[in-house]
Amino acid sequence: MFFPPFLLIFFFVFLFLLFLVFGLVKFGLFAMAFARLGIPPEQLFSLLFLCIIGSMINIPVKRIRLEDEPPPLSLISFFGMRYRPPQWRRPREMVLAVNVGGAVIPTLISLYLLMNAQHPIRILLATGVVTSVIHRIARPIPGLGIATPMFIPPLVAALAALLLNPHWAPPTAYVAGTLGTLIGADLLNLNRIRELKAPVASIGGAGTFDGIFLTGILAVLLSW
Repeated sequence: MFFPPFLLIFFFVFLFLLFLVFGLVKFGLFAMAFARLGIPPEQLFSLLFLCIIGSMINIPVKRIRLEDEPPPLSLISFFGMRYRPPQWRRPREMVLAVNVGGAVIPTLISLYLLMNAQHPIRILLATGVVTSVIHRIARPIPGLGIATPMFIPPLVAALAALLLNPHWAPPTAYVAGTLGTLIGADLLNLNRIRELKAPVASIGGAGTFDGIFLTGILAVLLSW
């Protein structure tokens, strides 16, 4: 399934941020930060670009039948972000999907960092802290999915990383921020999927992609 998780204007905003990041890489700021993550600087821009492009790709994993007639679609606003839900493909049938840019790619990077971590238990503890906080603040938005304020995940992840694993804070912040957001916002709310009455409920997609994308960048810089 291919559709943007936000309005076109926000897509260009993320592209602008991406090229801004690319400029910072040229000055060495992000390169040094991500080098501490074990990611070669020359691969940084490609990974960020893949996350944005992958945010429009959703892999269907399950179809869920709804008992009631779905509500009419409209623009949805949450903490300054505006989303346009995709069209219903079949009446009274919701699709559960996994977002490539907001779930698959960040999870693969996090698993790579976790397998090469100096203190994996501390990273898991930080992830548990972020998961608990995000689960408390995540809100189901009818017609959209589970949404989180985009700046809270990186702030919580950076603080948890600095307190629990200060000598390896950047990788800890990345893993805790991305996995903590995915688990706390999406996975722990799977039992509420039917309440959303959205055409597509995408894990790591609309409502959480922006937070996960910024978490991967800001959490590293805030803990550096």
